[in-house]
Amino acid sequence: MSSAPGLALLLGLFAANLALAAETEIDTARDSFISRQSALGFSRAQIDAFLADAQYNPKVIEAISRPWEAKPWYLYRPRFLTEARLNAGLEFWRTHESTIDKASAQFGVEPQMIVAIIGIETHYGQTMGSYSVRDALYTLGFYYPPRASFFLKELGELQKLEQEEGLNLGTLKGSYAGAMGFGQFMPSSYRYYGVDFDGDGRKDLLGSPADAIGSVANYFHQHGWQAGDAVAVRLESHDEAPPTAALWQGEPLTLKASDILGGSFGLADKRDLDVARPAMLFKLEQETHDEYWMGFKNFFVITRYNRSPLYAMAAYEFSEQLKHAHAKY
Repeated sequence: MSSAPGLALLLGLFAANLALAAETEIDTARDSFISRQSALGFSRAQIDAFLADAQYNPKVIEAISRPWEAKPWYLYRPRFLTEARLNAGLEFWRTHESTIDKASAQFGVEPQMIVAIIGIETHYGQTMGSYSVRDALYTLGFYYPPRASFFLKELGELQKLEQEEGLNLGTLKGSYAGAMGFGQFMPSSYRYYGVDFDGDGRKDLLGSPADAIGSVANYFHQHGWQAGDAVAVRLESHDEAPPTAALWQGEPLTLKASDILGGSFGLADKRDLDVARPAMLFKLEQETHDEYWMGFKNFFVITRYNRSPLYAMAAYEFSEQLKHAHAKY
């Protein structure tokens, strides 16, 4: 049997080895980041200064470890589909109606979807986030191994974005994941999909509702949104057997509607449907039962904004609420 001092020594050596491994991973990540930024034209002094101003924030790790998207639908939905958000959405729509109509026509995205996304993301600019964007991306890039490569890339995009748009990173706030502005764009999305929609010569997704509106519409357009097409339909179960088609796990649409219908499921709302169209099967967990839905290309496009089908369903349902409420005015 090991003595207490011997066990303590072994535990100490184990902890030291873990610390050394973590330090090695951080050094490797730093070398990779420096190499990437150097290839983008930054000097070593610029890169070192950029990293020197970043700080580790443990609250970021806590937040990403308990995302709302991990909750069941019956708890997730009430957070986003509220009367207050609907009223704020209608007011935002009325205030910026001409800009929203222009973006809808130019990019081929229904106005209610543009309004819904901004409402779901930040309650129309009321909650844009309280985390330092640089600190959040630094923390996740260097101290969150499951998605370190993604967040290191976004940290690099942030340095490029600072150079291009003149952002003040000392005061720039966003989500725990480093998303920012009315539409909560990640730095890469800000750079590649952001547009100057008010014509002032800047892509200002932080302070210009017009630029945010145009950028959300452009994001959907660039990811293949099809105006007027269906988004999702509810299914009814023929029996209690497990679904014959696999639930969607984030991959591109490989199933057809015919792969989902006819076995375990039929359409809850009878309608004409091209059964050859690409589709996905997803589940919404209600308090007493599970609901199954079939999503199409437009539903998949919403998941390019946020990979969770819960998010996509909340955005779609909210957009429908907005459309019907706006039509009454």
